[in-house]
Amino acid sequence: MLHLTAALDPASRVPLYQQLYRSLAGEIRSGALPAGTRMPGKRSLAEALGVSVNTVDGAYQMLAAEGYLASRARSGFYVQEYPALPGRPELPAAPAPAAAPAGPPVQYDLSTGGVDTGLFPFRTWARLQKELLYTSPQLLARGDPRGDIQLRQALAGYLEEYRGVRCTFGQIVVGAGIEYLLSLLAPLLPGPAAVEDPGYPRARQVLENSGRPCRLIPVDEGGLSVADLAASDAAVCYVTPSHQFPTGVTMPAPRRAELLGWAAAAPGRYIIEDDYDSEFRFDTRPLPSLQGMAGGDGPVIYLSTVARSLAPGIRIAYMVLPRSLLPAWQERYSLYSATVGRFEQQTLARFIQEGYFTRHLARSRMTYKARRNALAGALTEAFGPKARLSGLHTGLHLLLHLAGPVPSDQELVRAARQAGIRLAALSGYSMASPARCPSGTLVLGYGALEDSLCPELASTLKKAISAACASSSRA
Repeated sequence: MLHLTAALDPASRVPLYQQLYRSLAGEIRSGALPAGTRMPGKRSLAEALGVSVNTVDGAYQMLAAEGYLASRARSGFYVQEYPALPGRPELPAAPAPAAAPAGPPVQYDLSTGGVDTGLFPFRTWARLQKELLYTSPQLLARGDPRGDIQLRQALAGYLEEYRGVRCTFGQIVVGAGIEYLLSLLAPLLPGPAAVEDPGYPRARQVLENSGRPCRLIPVDEGGLSVADLAASDAAVCYVTPSHQFPTGVTMPAPRRAELLGWAAAAPGRYIIEDDYDSEFRFDTRPLPSLQGMAGGDGPVIYLSTVARSLAPGIRIAYMVLPRSLLPAWQERYSLYSATVGRFEQQTLARFIQEGYFTRHLARSRMTYKARRNALAGALTEAFGPKARLSGLHTGLHLLLHLAGPVPSDQELVRAARQAGIRLAALSGYSMASPARCPSGTLVLGYGALEDSLCPELASTLKKAISAACASSSRA
């Protein structure tokens, strides 16, 4: 009988037929069993291996199903031709990744993406989702790629009432994060895209990854410079007018009108309005959205998300398309699947429709305003006239401007990190030239900061900066 090297282990958790299948498949791949070889009969192989005929039959059937063997009537199983796999060229060893600089654990995380997860409405959200799980089995089926109608209707009503957005639910697309929606939108748009500098680096990366070259437009005290935008060849402008990221300035109404005028000056131009955290405006009433100023048929594409208002882990973002883009969207993406689970969509829809969302925002706004006040007070007490604050009116971060000669921004960030503080400098968000940003300006996100830690944080940051200044002057 044909010599086989199959070795089976009855004590293994792997069934014997699978062990035999793997062994025989390996011998065929290696060439030990060449093409055309007639395999032993099932009974004779079972007797030789001390296993049941069913074990051998199971292995043979798997090998036949995968094309290793072919069954011939009244003749048995024969090995099929198996091409040798091409050898892979030797690649040079990849360099080891650079080790992250050693430092103390982070005690104060002032990164701008943090939120207070303790504010999440756990009980209400869980109750609504549980009710849907028990009463709505139809949500297990495939949904509309643009998002469930109920959620889009709820969003349309909320946006009209609170952000002045003018649209129908048919203009809204729901997706798993702003980056995902932006990556789908980019191929529908013409020409290069303008982005703010300093600005949101991830937006630039998504646009460029999607085939849209970007032009970096400076930001001043009124937001994106429309004069510099007009001097560029951009046909699309990505902007954060309600709360410019990261400077925190709000684009005033005259500048917004200029921006809309730029879009109207040439056919096919579009503005992408990222309204990422407009819910958190503390001291003044928010300006209506740019989309609302332009109208539902205007050139503005509105983007927002619940990452700040609820939690980053709830990957629900939404986009309002102008009617002029709906046919192109439908043609390109109608066969796509929704990227947000339908139970999550319906939970959010009910959360908005039944009034929980606005009450949650009101409570969150009060909490964050108190935290902003606590942090601003602690920083003012610690630094006195040696620093000033800006960007206090909106959002979940503020800017600390250090007075007098200070070390480089990189040294300041490094000194803070050695003191257990994670933060960024404003210049770190400049994609064109850090020189566009005033040196010694730190961006402090307080969304995830505990109120009670504000005095301790301010004192620790002051000591770290003082030590960095002393070290820099000695050098």
